[in-house]
Amino acid sequence: MMKKQAVFFSAVLTVIVTNLLFCIAANAQPRYPQTVNISYVPTPFNLQIMVMKERRMLEQAFAPLGVDIRWYTINSGAAQAMAMAAGSLDIAPVINSASVILANAAGNPVEIAALVSRPRQTFALMVGPKGPRNIKELRGKTVAGPKGSVLHQMLIAALVKEGMKASDIKFIQMDMPEARSALLANRVDAALQTSSLIIRNEEAGMRTLFTADGYLTPLLFTAVRPAFAKNYPELLRIYLDVQGKAYDWISANTTEAVAIGSRIHQVSMEDGMKLYRWSGLARMMEAEDIASLEADVEFLYQQNMIERKINPRTFILPSAFNK
Repeated sequence: MMKKQAVFFSAVLTVIVTNLLFCIAANAQPRYPQTVNISYVPTPFNLQIMVMKERRMLEQAFAPLGVDIRWYTINSGAAQAMAMAAGSLDIAPVINSASVILANAAGNPVEIAALVSRPRQTFALMVGPKGPRNIKELRGKTVAGPKGSVLHQMLIAALVKEGMKASDIKFIQMDMPEARSALLANRVDAALQTSSLIIRNEEAGMRTLFTADGYLTPLLFTAVRPAFAKNYPELLRIYLDVQGKAYDWISANTTEAVAIGSRIHQVSMEDGMKLYRWSGLARMMEAEDIASLEADVEFLYQQNMIERKINPRTFILPSAFNK
């Protein structure tokens, strides 16, 4: 009798253990996600991301882990921030400081993982050949460009420095190619533009009224979705390592790297070299960058572009200070 009971309990125990192991296996999370979603941002002239994509550097680095790279072309910083908030974008290789601040101030956390560049000359407000000759002549004019971007911030900063207000102009939300078309068709008086669009506009007879130089220091960052950074720190580290290798490759193969960027932007090598010099590539945040972010927060708050002040240090990861 006891032997039968022992056999019975042994069988029951086996069933319980088997079911338990099955449940554990069914509920176990894979170590890594199947896909990492990354935005592709060639504008203004982000040579490091163009090199990474063209040379398939990320695909090669992530393949041994069984992780695929999925690229999404999103040039708008605001759109990238929204995509990260929705969980559909993991890493934004290039996003401007204004978009990062606006997102965090709105309660949509975006974390800075690395500094990308300080492109002072790559951002500009352009006008037609008979357009305004100075900033004060923008009063009452129509200006087109991406709202909530560093370009938008640059525009307001320039107006304020000249004793004007944002309400002194009529601002229309447009992406940069659309704003360029509107300027060329004389449907707007000025357009916010970057990089190769500046060169093409100048070739078409348009003029640069001013650049960011003297009004603000544009900062471009690599940003990450907080949940991704928390759950997959190894993947973020690999990404940043590959980005660092892209910088090294650009330094060692500048002509070849600029040729890649020139082809993608459809400009000559001469203009590509100019854009490369304008790009202000950088690899590590410094104290002045934090001060600049703090000043940006204050400015955006004073201009009612954000409803509350936030501390930039709360959304900067330690990796941003590593070279």
